[in-house]
Amino acid sequence: MAQVTVVGAGVIGLSCAVRLLEAGHSVQVHGRDLAPDLTSAVAAAVWYPYLAEPRDRVTAWSAAALAEFTALADRGVDGVVMTAGTEIFREPVGEPWWSSAVPEVRRVDEPRPGYAEGWSFVSPVIEMPVYLPWLQERVRELGGTVEQREIVSLDELDGLVVNASGLGARELVRDQSMEPVRGQVVYLEQVGLKHWWIDDSALDLGVTTYVVPRSRDIVVGGTEDHGQEELTVDPATADAILARARTLVPELADATVIGHNVGLRPARPTVRLEREGDVIHCYGHGGAGVTLSWGCADEVAALIA
Repeated sequence: MAQVTVVGAGVIGLSCAVRLLEAGHSVQVHGRDLAPDLTSAVAAAVWYPYLAEPRDRVTAWSAAALAEFTALADRGVDGVVMTAGTEIFREPVGEPWWSSAVPEVRRVDEPRPGYAEGWSFVSPVIEMPVYLPWLQERVRELGGTVEQREIVSLDELDGLVVNASGLGARELVRDQSMEPVRGQVVYLEQVGLKHWWIDDSALDLGVTTYVVPRSRDIVVGGTEDHGQEELTVDPATADAILARARTLVPELADATVIGHNVGLRPARPTVRLEREGDVIHCYGHGGAGVTLSWGCADEVAALIA
């Protein structure tokens, strides 16, 4: 069994650590930031392959993660709830490219006024403020460690290393193909909503509309601002997000705003998951870190085995 250091304490790094510990390896996790001060903590997060390539590998990783989240929900793990939802479209479209990852996808004609069709399926909603601490504790239960420490060079680490540094890979391994994609969200009070909605028809304008119900609140978004790194909440953007969400889901008309947040998705032309000597790189998951987490963790464990 190996001594492994995981660089990055987000959902990818922690999931990799769990899988490696389950395989019998000795694991320590170093994160520049720990939950809740992480990009992962901003995620809505509904299982949905988004802003990640290549499609064949993403589909396989997504299917594996969906199976694991389904099992976690069946076990009653806090923060993981199987939830029905619908992605809707202004114009008729074909079945989603990732549909083979889902046990059942159902076509819906005229799911909302003004929309031509939609695709409904049951997906896990992962409440990150609850789930990330659970992941950290799971690492510790299995005998691993999680500590706050900024790694400036992989050369300072001995043994095998899993580079799950996300956007930090720009500096850590000089990967200039990494691109921040800014996402802003609004949190609303939970008003009894149980169905999630996604409308990506305006992505060419840098906006996406989604409504994701959680136990304590409802996350509505969002934006897709490529190359933007401003973490300050923009009030005008928040107003636009809220207006789109309330148009899409009228049940939110009187829901009170209880918070705002901004995160930077770690995007890359393709996810980098490969072994390079004693380093296994696993970063560049875009807007699908949660969605790909367990599938990528399985592959990382296989590369080390």
